[in-house]
Amino acid sequence: MKINLRFFASVREAVGSPGETVDLPASVATVGAVRDFLIARGGAWAAALAHERALRMAFNQMMCEPGTAIAEGGEVAFFPPVTGG
Repeated sequence: MKINLRFFASVREAVGSPGETVDLPASVATVGAVRDFLIARGGAWAAALAHERALRMAFNQMMCEPGTAIAEGGEVAFFPPVTGG
C-alpha cells in the first residue's frame, strides 16, 4: 500500500525531509505500525521517531492514536507537540 508521509518541525529537521511517498508491506496497517516501520530504518529515523519521544500523529489531517487504521493513498504526519503563548 502506498501512502504519503509528512514530517514537521524538529522531526523534519532530524530526518532531513518534509515528506515522501512510501510503499508499505502488507503487515503495516496502522499509524503506529508506520512509526515502527520508519524507526526500523535506523539512524536519524530511529532517533526522531523513538517511542520515548513525545510525538503527535495524524492520518488524513486528523489527529489520531497509534491504532488508527491507514488506507491506500492516505497521508500520515508526524510532529512534536506544540505549545503556544
